[in-house]
Amino acid sequence: MTPVEIDTPYGRARAHVRAADEPKGALILGHGAGGGVTSRDLVTAADVAASEGFSAALVEQPYRVAGRRSAAPAHQLDAAWTVVVEHLRSDELRGLPLIVGGRSSGARVACRTAGALGAAGVLCLAFPLQPPRRRSGAESPSRLDELDAVTVPMLIAQGSRDRFGIPPGTETRTVAQVSSDHSLRSDLEAVAAAVREWLRERSVSWQS
Repeated sequence: MTPVEIDTPYGRARAHVRAADEPKGALILGHGAGGGVTSRDLVTAADVAASEGFSAALVEQPYRVAGRRSAAPAHQLDAAWTVVVEHLRSDELRGLPLIVGGRSSGARVACRTAGALGAAGVLCLAFPLQPPRRRSGAESPSRLDELDAVTVPMLIAQGSRDRFGIPPGTETRTVAQVSSDHSLRSDLEAVAAAVREWLRERSVSWQS
């Protein structure tokens, strides 16, 4: 992958771009809150996209590029992500149908910004639907509204033992349960199979 440095209002981001020779579309993925773009499920999804003729990009948020592990506030993540995606769409990924997504926190960012970016689809890896109960015993708020706000086709690859729970499927939201926890690491073959099938469906729908 070719690294591309992109300035945002909150520091420099970095996109690792793998361009297809004759791309069917583009897939742009963001990392989780405490991890990076080397997460195995992200790499798996990007590899599948490349094998299916999609250009792919893995995006490092500015706080990670700067060497910090603590995630930035949501509004900063959304703003930096938007700048990166718009840059890629105007240059390296120009003119391609766009699928946005990411792992955990990165999936949340993609969902919150998909409409404004005109995405044709959203790919979520381990969406953190509802955090575990707080120490006080109080129930944490659900993030289902972020998923419900997405109006384009969506795939969620979710571990059947994910401590954040399993989102419900809908007519446009496909939920593929794999035998794993929130990391998705123990069933990457199932993750790859789900992503491959869904990407093929997207490319067929764009041609029809």
